[in-house]
Amino acid sequence: MPTQKVKKKGKARKDPFFAKLEGLFTDYPAVLIVGCNNIGSHHMQKIKKALKDKAVIVKAKNTLIRKALRMKEKEHPEWLSILPYIRGNVALVFTNGDLSAIKKSLLELRISAPAKIGAFAPEDVWVKKGGTGLEPTKTSFLQALNIASKINRGQIDILQDVLLIKNGTKIGSSESVLLQLLNIRPFSYGLTCSYVYEEGKVYSAKFLDTTTDMLINRFTSTLSVIASISLALGIPTIASIPHSILGAYKNLLAISVETGYVFDQAKVVKDMVENPDQFVQAPTSTKEQVKDKEPEPEPEPEVKDKEESGEDMGFSFFDQ
Repeated sequence: MPTQKVKKKGKARKDPFFAKLEGLFTDYPAVLIVGCNNIGSHHMQKIKKALKDKAVIVKAKNTLIRKALRMKEKEHPEWLSILPYIRGNVALVFTNGDLSAIKKSLLELRISAPAKIGAFAPEDVWVKKGGTGLEPTKTSFLQALNIASKINRGQIDILQDVLLIKNGTKIGSSESVLLQLLNIRPFSYGLTCSYVYEEGKVYSAKFLDTTTDMLINRFTSTLSVIASISLALGIPTIASIPHSILGAYKNLLAISVETGYVFDQAKVVKDMVENPDQFVQAPTSTKEQVKDKEPEPEPEPEVKDKEESGEDMGFSFFDQ
């Protein structure tokens, strides 16, 4: 009997979660699949509070999420496309807003963290050269880590930049202590956007960083490549047809100019070739250019000192 009560309670807890998850997938068109490694409960609560009016964050066991989605396989088979990405320590962010803005908000909510002993570094950690503020008694500690240093004005100076921890390596006690002494918090933790589920399809969250200008530049560059290939092979395509028409028009213009045969689209060009003087714009007169300008005052004549000019003696220094 006690076992049956426990099963009933467990089922009672799961049913509301299944209904909630189904409602979220129905109400929200887009879902961000985010990694949440090294995030404590307090940090998660701060993130949920900051995104309260923009998104709903769901963190649950992966088995429960998979089971809830499989239960609705007949009604919503498109939901199953998200199942392969429910792996590891992940959470689901449901939103109706701009996905790029939500991703930016998540990045802003990251917090700095120290290097913990035994953890794996998510990125390279460098110690820059220069003053450290450490006392000279710590020199032997730096020497043990093969960091070249010297004592300058009562403190230790590091002589060159040092790669202290490599990405993916385990953090040792010496590295962790040194970073604490230098007051360096090298890492930052928060929700990391991995994938996006939208309209039954899943794609990488990196595409959210794509701007309109980037799309236009890629489209135009691809269009020019297709047009070049089509023209080289002589196979007409939508991209190459405008260039082909323009080339044919130029050929017809050349024939019209040489033979004297005139058609409507060549009249203007033919007139420009035969009567170029009529299409030359008359230069603006100098009077019109300076018409609106106020006359500049004439400079006053320079008055020389009599003693310098020598006129009071009856001669000039320039007289021979």
